[in-house]
Amino acid sequence: MAQWTILLFSLYGVLKGQDTAEIHPIEQWCCQDGRNRALKGQDCTILPPISDSLTCRIAQEQCCTAVIENNLCLNGIKMALGQGACEKPFFPGNPWETQISKVIKVLSLYTPPHCSTHVMSSSFVSLLFSGSNCSQLCVGNGTCSCHDGYQLQKDGVTCEDVNECLTGSHSCILGQMCINTEGSFRCQREISCGTGYELREDNSCQDIDECALEIHNCGPDFSCTNTAGSFRCHPKEKCPHGFIQDAFGSCIDINECLAHMSPCPPGQICMNTEGSYTCRKVTVTCGRGYHLSEDGTRCEDVDECHTGNVCGEHGCVNLVGSHRCDCKRGFAFNSITKLCEDINECRYYPGRLCAHKCENTEGSYQCSCTTGFKLSPDGRNCEDVNECEANPCNQECANVYGSYRCYCRRGYQLSDIDGITCEDIDECALPTGGHVCSYRCYNSPGSFYCACPPTGYTVAPNGHTCQDIDECASGSHTCSASKTCFNVQGGFRCLSVECPPNFQSRRDTSFSVRCIKACQANDIGCALNPVHLITHSFLSLPAFRDFSGPEEIVFLRTITAANHAHLPGATDISFEMLAADDQASFDVVKRSHQGTIMGVVRQVKPVTGPRDLVLKVALNYIRSGVISYRNFVIIHVFISEYWL
Repeated sequence: MAQWTILLFSLYGVLKGQDTAEIHPIEQWCCQDGRNRALKGQDCTILPPISDSLTCRIAQEQCCTAVIENNLCLNGIKMALGQGACEKPFFPGNPWETQISKVIKVLSLYTPPHCSTHVMSSSFVSLLFSGSNCSQLCVGNGTCSCHDGYQLQKDGVTCEDVNECLTGSHSCILGQMCINTEGSFRCQREISCGTGYELREDNSCQDIDECALEIHNCGPDFSCTNTAGSFRCHPKEKCPHGFIQDAFGSCIDINECLAHMSPCPPGQICMNTEGSYTCRKVTVTCGRGYHLSEDGTRCEDVDECHTGNVCGEHGCVNLVGSHRCDCKRGFAFNSITKLCEDINECRYYPGRLCAHKCENTEGSYQCSCTTGFKLSPDGRNCEDVNECEANPCNQECANVYGSYRCYCRRGYQLSDIDGITCEDIDECALPTGGHVCSYRCYNSPGSFYCACPPTGYTVAPNGHTCQDIDECASGSHTCSASKTCFNVQGGFRCLSVECPPNFQSRRDTSFSVRCIKACQANDIGCALNPVHLITHSFLSLPAFRDFSGPEEIVFLRTITAANHAHLPGATDISFEMLAADDQASFDVVKRSHQGTIMGVVRQVKPVTGPRDLVLKVALNYIRSGVISYRNFVIIHVFISEYWL
């Protein structure tokens, strides 16, 4: 029994080792391809390559063979459990396949068909006794267990893989990442090995020998030599002297003039030829700033500062192969023309040298000022010029910064043409000139004067209006003693007022005469006459120049209370225009003034003078709707020819 146990463990090691070894990712991919092809019944010795890697080919073939062996082993187990013969006629396959099946069958004959705790506790033994309820191991008394890398589930039968990468039970070190596998795990480098290297099972990088694996691209005329991470192709045939072989095996010429340091003697130059070179004598040609030495073998510097006046009035500094001019202030050296050129300070320093204008000069600059300014003693700033000192204006001058302004006296205005000359203002022609004087305006140089009508007026002290001459007051009238002198605008009138019969005359003032009713005894007609009072009033009016509406000229005041007409027995007054001009230029309106009734005589239309008019206004006193009596007011209106 012991010998079969040893045989069983050795066989289990062969089979189990094929399944649990850690595999590199590319090897795992190649291994899986071998397994798939074995399951399809392909021959593991003639598998088609899926990679140029030798490791991949080995993994592909070994994994394919392992699947075939597992299938054969399972067949042997089935035969042994069924008490079948292990002879070749009952077991198809090669002789070594038959031998494996015999061993498995014999082992099954000497193994009790129940769970036990002896040495047959491996996964392979569990596979033999597949009739047990345990998914992996049976440890006796119906108790199940799992292989390393698995853990028993709650059902007590099923085993599940342990993810060591999640539980932290792996042994991967820094720089490696953990990859879980069925029943185990593997550690893989986080950084790949790179081109020309492959990852080994111990996570180290190993050079791939492209030459040994014949995965190089050297042509048939080249031999392959492996190098670290790559390979080199060397030509098998040698090129003749003076040639070198390129990467394609072709022989190309070597340029000895470049490949060697001074292959020719001094004084000669190298000329490359096909497979060789030649030396020729050098003809020395000196460039600008150099001249040939006396022996004709080299070029020497030319001292331009001693060969001519190359810098003019500026200093000269010799340089190797050239020269430089030491320029004076205001000049700069031009390295191309080798000359000292003037510096345009006005362009290089705009707004910093001069206050107003800057003008470049040879080696310097000059400042100037705009109109209205003069250059300051420092030669850079500008001062204001007082142009008024030269009397540029016709009358008055006012200096301003950078200029001046001309002004004129009263009565003059500055010319729009030159802005200097003062021209007389015709005040009479201005839009308001008609109102400067009340009658006539006459222009004079720088001023004007007003005139009045030739008779009846004199110029007022203000010089603008015309003042009426009161001939009646001055005694310059021509009225007789029987008549009264009444002054009017621009003249006078000799007046004589007579009252009608049954009326007596009484003069109130020089402008008013009253005729009061005085009836004779038994004069019934006089007593029945409703007119009780006739008043003559005299009024002098100008000709209104700008007549825009009614002008109130006479107020007729009474003592009759207003707003009492509705009371029983109260007296009311009405006003009536009985006589006026033909144009109805006047009217009369009724008003209330300080609680009494008042009549207002108005001029409602313009009247051209001179003209004398008589207005007759009736004041009707009404009581209980009937005119009880009436008074007349006769207004003598004298309208002047002028609008003074």
